[in-house]
Amino acid sequence: MKKIILALVVACTALNVSAQVKTPAPSPKSTLTQMVGLTEVTVEYSRPSKKGRTVFGDLVPYGKLWRTGANQNTMVTFSDDVVINGQTLKKGKYALFTTPKVDMWEVIFYTDTDNWGTPENWNVNKVALSTNVDAKMLNNVVETLTIGVNGLDNNFGYLELSWDKTLVSLKFEVPTQKTAMASIEKVMAGPTSGDYFASAQYFYQSNGDLNKALEYVNKAIDMNKDKPFWYTRQKSLIQAKLGDKKGAIETAKISLAAATAAKNDDYVKMNNDSIAEWSKK
Repeated sequence: MKKIILALVVACTALNVSAQVKTPAPSPKSTLTQMVGLTEVTVEYSRPSKKGRTVFGDLVPYGKLWRTGANQNTMVTFSDDVVINGQTLKKGKYALFTTPKVDMWEVIFYTDTDNWGTPENWNVNKVALSTNVDAKMLNNVVETLTIGVNGLDNNFGYLELSWDKTLVSLKFEVPTQKTAMASIEKVMAGPTSGDYFASAQYFYQSNGDLNKALEYVNKAIDMNKDKPFWYTRQKSLIQAKLGDKKGAIETAKISLAAATAAKNDDYVKMNNDSIAEWSKK
């Protein structure tokens, strides 16, 4: 009998240990990763909701340091050095703190990311960068705190925070051109046709040196015995941008023939559309 009772006690204990109640978090955790040019930006944060409350000036007091989210630190990671309002922020992971005010916020990137909420002892030596940014009023209400990376360009993006009827948008610049040029120069020591094509494409898309772009795409075509239709398509675009519409049409026809043979309808249409456009007087 004692053995039976003991077995039941052990079974009940095991059941209590293994049976864990699962409920949704009041402020769900979110992680987003966004490429800005060639720089990877990651934001990790917990998302509280308004729930009928007045957020800024009440739930989040004006003039006081805020964790900028809920629970543990909101963290922002940059894979490269970035520039914010003329200041350089070294690549790495930072806790994001803010001091909200009615029309302007102080935004702080803090090197210690292991706090739950705001640090018990604030250390100015751990402030990697601090800057001010305007706060804007929204026409609509944002129910749940949202932090995103928006307004994307090859050379910059905006770290945006919106909640209730407030939007804060902080511009940061990324070293895309420096990184891309360093990569191009390194690869040019022994480039493949694909490297020449990628370099030509970059110069074209970034409004760079189009003559250099034409030189590189010609090398890419010469080095590739298959003469890919996307290579000749890119060459035609560069020629058109340089003002050589006649040459662009001739090249587009070569690309069109190859795309037709490959049964690539997208490139067939693009080439036909371009030939029609460039043929207009």
